[in-house]
Amino acid sequence: MNTLFFLLDTVFSIYLMVVLLRFWLQWTKADFYNPLSQFCVKLTHPILTPLRRVIPGFRGIDFASLLLAYVVAVLKFVTFMSLGILKINVTGLLLLSFLVVLKQAGSLLFWVLIARAILSWISQGRSSVEYVLFQLTEPLLSPIRRFLPSLGGLDLSVLVLFLILQGINFLMLDLVGPLWNQL
Repeated sequence: MNTLFFLLDTVFSIYLMVVLLRFWLQWTKADFYNPLSQFCVKLTHPILTPLRRVIPGFRGIDFASLLLAYVVAVLKFVTFMSLGILKINVTGLLLLSFLVVLKQAGSLLFWVLIARAILSWISQGRSSVEYVLFQLTEPLLSPIRRFLPSLGGLDLSVLVLFLILQGINFLMLDLVGPLWNQL
């Protein structure tokens, strides 16, 4: 049963991250024709197209993508409940699904920052994926750079954002309890 739980959890988590990445790509108006963007679009397009007919976006926020992310999280827990792996009530299901979306968004930001840092050492701006990662993270890093003193070409804004993410993680651990680490 642990193997089945691991496999299902991994599949749902990866698809949830792809949906959240699709939302993030649209929100930051990243390059649509980039291979990473096209990957996300092709995986989410069949579901998002009918959803967008019913749920419109507003001021650059794609509510259909957010709803799809939430539905994927709900389906993850419903699947676990139907297999007898998890037992929770409907209120718990809806709350846990919301928390999973929040945690996955933070994890996605963490991994995108790690990928951007590694690619900046290797490709030095020549990779199309690095360009999209730059477009995704720059709206978050540029306000931090305004407050940091110049250190002669050393950019510590990513480190500061990591510290902020870790602080939010600890805050959520205080608010939600040990359940936060298990999501």
